[in-house]
Amino acid sequence: MPNTKAVNVPHLGGITAAYQTPAPIDKSKPTLIMVNSFTTSSEMYRDQFANQELNSAVNLVAIELLGHGQTRTENENWTYWDTAIMNIQVMDALGIEKAFVLGTSQGGWITVRMTLLAPKRILGIIPLGTSMDFESDRTRALGCWNAPELLLPTINEWTTNNNTPDFEPSEEYCNLLINIGFGENCSKAVRELWVKTIKSNYQGDDGRRRARMAAINLRDRDGLHSRLWDVKCPVLWLHGTADVVYSVQNAEEEIKLFKNSPDARLVTVKNGQHFLSFSHPNGVADNLLEFVGKYKA
Repeated sequence: MPNTKAVNVPHLGGITAAYQTPAPIDKSKPTLIMVNSFTTSSEMYRDQFANQELNSAVNLVAIELLGHGQTRTENENWTYWDTAIMNIQVMDALGIEKAFVLGTSQGGWITVRMTLLAPKRILGIIPLGTSMDFESDRTRALGCWNAPELLLPTINEWTTNNNTPDFEPSEEYCNLLINIGFGENCSKAVRELWVKTIKSNYQGDDGRRRARMAAINLRDRDGLHSRLWDVKCPVLWLHGTADVVYSVQNAEEEIKLFKNSPDARLVTVKNGQHFLSFSHPNGVADNLLEFVGKYKA
């Protein structure tokens, strides 16, 4: 069973929001909210939960997005803005007044949405392996993946009026996600764990509907370029040089759009994968500790 807890928040008429934290929240320490990537769960931050130095310095709280992990709502349609609102309401429910926010891939653009919606409550954002654009021709020209082409067959497969009680994501889908996120050469144990996790998170008709909406959101989301002017907190963007989804070149262009941030920096990590907190947990932790230590006041 997943090692999550849940709180009920009011957005969308009611959401049971799942989250994971390795220890009770200590209000004497700063808090880091962590947002997972597409069709993964809070389990992707296992290495951070196990890092004693990181845990001694900050509260770690990984919130599972709408359509992901154990988070549930009766609404079948939702967007990344809804997850950002939900996350802020989870902060309310947990008594977290202010926080830093780290997000991997889709979590990266949720960090921005959170600071746009609650600028006085977000102390700084740490996007990992992400993009601030929609899935545009511009990003593809800079070496990013072709999400509309890659996701169309999956969305079509998962779109039906028929009840699908035996649904689970295919081995092909699970391995595609693992290859682009964790790397084609990840260990057999990692691959087996995430095939099992993805399949168990998306079972039956409800699982198919949640996975479908998550894929639609990823492919059809709105871009943030014009809104980045309004981000006024520090930004630490970490990006692996081996990221096969979003390129370093794209990150180099987009970090310049945070014109009103007091400190917007891009740090590249040699050989880092798309799921950078997995491939280079120590490097991510070191950068986190320096960033949070500098801006926690």
